Amino acid sequence: QVQLVESGGGLVQAGGSLRLSCAASGRTFSSYVMGWFRQAPGKEREFVSGISRTGSTTSYADSVKGRFTISRDNAKNTVYLQMNSLKPEDTAVYYCAATIGWLTTIVVRTSTDYNYWGQGTQVTVSS
Repeated sequence: QVQLVESGGGLVQAGGSLRLSCAASGRTFSSYVMGWFRQAPGKEREFVSGISRTGSTTSYADSVKGRFTISRDNAKNTVYLQMNSLKPEDTAVYYCAATIGWLTTIVVRTSTDYNYWGQGTQVTVSS
């Protein structure tokens, strides 16, 4: 089992940047495929980005491609989401998620395939 704690959210003006972090407990972090999702008020939770166990494969939602970068440091049990050129429509609660990855290169984009979730961190982008 793994516990996830997100940090780094906040209020930023449009065009600004934030870096989210997700710290995981346990000694088998490198066994987990990691993902970031977000949920805006009145909307369903949506996939933002995912990264494979080794970090060799990444995936992004079209809405954030070219602006967000996901990365991980398995030695620090942490996954990051660097968010640049933020837009008001990026405003949401951002969640970190983890699931066991049996292959080192897969990325998971479906929320129901993730077993573990953090508590979320609020990101607000003002216009």
